[in-house]
Amino acid sequence: MGNPDKTAVLLLAHGSPDSVDEVPEFLLRVTGGRPLPQPVVDEVKHRYGLIGCSPLTELTLEQAGLLARELRLPVYVGMRNWKPFVADAVRAVTSDGIEHVVAICLAPQNSRTSVGLYRSALSDNQLSFTVDFVDSWHDHPLLIKAFAEKLRLGLDRARREAGTQNIPLIFTAHSVPERTIAEGDPYESQAKETASGVASEARLAPDEWSFAFQSQGMSGGAWLGPRVEDTILGLKQKGHRYVFIQPIGFLCDHVEVLYDIDIGFKQFAEQQGMRLWRAESLNDSRLLASALADISRSRLAQISVANKK
Repeated sequence: MGNPDKTAVLLLAHGSPDSVDEVPEFLLRVTGGRPLPQPVVDEVKHRYGLIGCSPLTELTLEQAGLLARELRLPVYVGMRNWKPFVADAVRAVTSDGIEHVVAICLAPQNSRTSVGLYRSALSDNQLSFTVDFVDSWHDHPLLIKAFAEKLRLGLDRARREAGTQNIPLIFTAHSVPERTIAEGDPYESQAKETASGVASEARLAPDEWSFAFQSQGMSGGAWLGPRVEDTILGLKQKGHRYVFIQPIGFLCDHVEVLYDIDIGFKQFAEQQGMRLWRAESLNDSRLLASALADISRSRLAQISVANKK
């Protein structure tokens, strides 16, 4: 693995404001400085206000801590849109004398709207170290097992509360603009591959689950579907009274989970006379930490072999 004192892991994530008052500045960073219509800003502030505060940063730092303990290597965190910024992480890596990092995006499915932007945010800095950038890890066996573990626990609870085994499942991932997929982005296929892997690991029959995209943008252009709301309506038309959701494009709780699913989709289901449950997010999952550790060890081992040649 080379000199372990000179190697580290860098986790890259989207970032989230620490308070409702910071939402406007946060959104400007998300859009690259392009102002959004005030009603959109107000709606996002409203959503953050309802959940109190997004735990994304706290949970990401906790995930980094779990990974550092498993690897016994330094693990840094850099956010594209909020503190600690990618530039802050780069400065820390440089200051600590690290010579090589494995960069892993906490978005397992590769899209230029997420992973691509994280890569750009990293490359925008003058780096004093080499980087092995992990483009995707959507089908890693331990990631699949981590999701399946949460799915089984949540679905068993929902079945007990509903008094029936007949609860259809919707896997979800964040939507992206349709033009992104039309231009060759692998995100849609990788998200569905993750869902299929989790369904197989959890031993679900093909007719027990479906897939939908959530959190479509509030302004500009067509976004990838089907939408969760339309999928719920389709299940209602088939006579279902219950529905279970597992987001497999997110690794921890944040506004797209705590508002979009726990408030928005739950209320929508109730309006249709249905009850909705959700699988717990991975958050501090040991299996997730093990997946990240396995990816890191594999990449660092490749560097070690290359150095010996």
